[in-house]
Amino acid sequence: MNLRAFAVCFPVSLFMASAFAQSIAPPSSLFGYRDFSAQARIDEEFLAVPSAKLAGEELKVLTAAPHIAASKEDHDTALYVASKFKAAGLQTEIIPYKVWLNLPKQISVTATDANGKTLMSGPTREHVDGDPYQDDPRVVTAFNGSSPSGDITAEVVYANYGRPEDFKKLDDLGISVKGKIVLVRYGQNFRGVKVYIAQQRGAAGVIIYSDPADDGYYRGDTYPNGPWRPETGIQRGAVQYLFKYSGDASTPGIAAKPDLPESQRINPVTAPNMPQIPATPLSYHDAAPILKALSGPAVPQGWQGALPFTYHIGPGGVKVHMVLKQDFAYRTIWDVIGKIKGTEWPEEWVIAGNHRDAWVYGAVDPNSGTAAMLEAVHGIGQLLKSGWKPKRTLIFASWDAEEEGLIGSTEWAEENAAALQHAVAYFNTDVGVSGPNFDAAAVPSLKQFIREIAKEVPSPHGGTVYDQWRKSEAEEASRRRLMNENPIHPAARETEVRVGDLGSGSDYTPFIQHLGVPSTDIGSQGPYGVYHSVFDNYNWFVKNADPDFAFEQQQARIFGLEALHMADADVLPYDYITYGKELTEYLSAARKKAEDEKVSGLDFSPALAAAQKFISAAEAVYQKQRSIPSDPQPLNAQLRQVESDLLSPAGLPNRPWFKHTIYAPGEYTGYAAVVIPGVNEAIDAKDSARASAQLTILTEAINRAANTLEAAAR
Repeated sequence: MNLRAFAVCFPVSLFMASAFAQSIAPPSSLFGYRDFSAQARIDEEFLAVPSAKLAGEELKVLTAAPHIAASKEDHDTALYVASKFKAAGLQTEIIPYKVWLNLPKQISVTATDANGKTLMSGPTREHVDGDPYQDDPRVVTAFNGSSPSGDITAEVVYANYGRPEDFKKLDDLGISVKGKIVLVRYGQNFRGVKVYIAQQRGAAGVIIYSDPADDGYYRGDTYPNGPWRPETGIQRGAVQYLFKYSGDASTPGIAAKPDLPESQRINPVTAPNMPQIPATPLSYHDAAPILKALSGPAVPQGWQGALPFTYHIGPGGVKVHMVLKQDFAYRTIWDVIGKIKGTEWPEEWVIAGNHRDAWVYGAVDPNSGTAAMLEAVHGIGQLLKSGWKPKRTLIFASWDAEEEGLIGSTEWAEENAAALQHAVAYFNTDVGVSGPNFDAAAVPSLKQFIREIAKEVPSPHGGTVYDQWRKSEAEEASRRRLMNENPIHPAARETEVRVGDLGSGSDYTPFIQHLGVPSTDIGSQGPYGVYHSVFDNYNWFVKNADPDFAFEQQQARIFGLEALHMADADVLPYDYITYGKELTEYLSAARKKAEDEKVSGLDFSPALAAAQKFISAAEAVYQKQRSIPSDPQPLNAQLRQVESDLLSPAGLPNRPWFKHTIYAPGEYTGYAAVVIPGVNEAIDAKDSARASAQLTILTEAINRAANTLEAAAR
């Protein structure tokens, strides 16, 4: 479950260049190393090991059966991953947690017109001609995780993407959703946010459908003839309010261990991150009759999808009877953890993780990432056999129940919160490969770290991953200019590829946003219309994403190098100069937004002064990092402390689990990052008192971090 799953990619023609087998000359030096030559030899040995053929075999095993979280088949994949970890020489354990999950007993949606005539009755079974996986009896009916049960008959109101501005437009038109079933399309924000806003406005329930404009025939050929969503394809997904807190609903802030006393759990039915109105997904095959029958005004500009009729808002013309019977229970999930103890600084952990559970088969999401991780582990296992050991403790993690709310990673992070104060990085992959275009997101201190690794790994297209990354960005920018579209990244520097900011929707969330562990997230993107459907299977993958598994091999190499470089660097390779500059940009943008929104009484001068102090200290620290003291550990401890300094003990307003003052998922976006969220969300709410208070908290956090950098520079 990852934001970049919705990215639009336009790959250049795919070919298997012989250059992929070439050896990319490693750099002569690298930031963080006193002498990179020894590490360059280790890198070369590692890069030769990850196998495209083995990655394909591993993906086929992982996707042989549907393996929704807490199922027998899910446990089977845990055993398989554990066997691979053990074979590589990792100290391996399977860790269970007992968490609150739902499975569907009955999902029924029936639409009737004003005369009582049945227009549709669904959900229709997902089906295309010739797919070998779609009819497995273990496929679970499409549903929304965390949705409560409900039996509702109501009129329908169409609310476009279900964004705040869409509901505001309904207000402007004098159309209320109170007591109605809100029909919204997937895209633009997290599905849980759609339900959250509808709940706030008194809606009786929500139906979320996939419009062909967004990932179906409007985009190109549909599966099995192409990569896009076919007519009956349904996007499953959790509607848990992740922007409140991730993980098990009953145990915010503590681990949901199997023996946890009931007295230490909160009531999950009324937990803050659980929706209180029912929601369910539909295909565009099933949504079309509802949309076609809706009366009321024609939709505003931008609300029309690609179905072949004019969309109307409603209400009127159609009623829907929605029956959802959910089976909620405490169910066991299984994380797989493999460790290699560090030889010099064992208390400093480097964690690399990917989730394993899937709504159905999950060939792209997440098991393309799992296969890449297994091949990274394969390469590191070969290094272990040759006598290498990491200086820092290296941990590989296969998370469970990510799809239901980042549950496995959150519970493990909460259980190990004390030790993770010393963790130096968390590296994530989720949608590992859906096509050929590499992409990454990270905290600013690790953005250059990712770029440097991409320069060391060969691309199947020839040259390095970095070369192709830069080329695909240039092609996308050119396409947008031709189409007269706004650039995706208007502030991006022309001289470097862009590394994005971390929002939510994948397993880095508890590490960076709750505990302050510097994090990255990587993937290789392409046209991907079968997200969270039965069609995200091995057959789709080899037809559309990576027929020769060359990009699986690429991702394994990058993921492994991330872990190796962070585990063995003499000085932690954090770039705090970039961090400080981005802080300044965020503050300047927020100040302009406050002026534009006429939110008065905000003095950004102290925060901007703190950011400048941060930059000056970071520049001095950078020189010390480059010189590398004879004993780097005092410096490393201070460097790591900087990210922790940016946490607020009180957390964000109304969602205290999120403690990072610089990055959080937006309360009304869910996936996309909101930078300096306490300040920006208060400005959005036109709450000057809250904005002023959050600006003070932010300034204090930046000053704490700047003081630590100043101490490190001495």
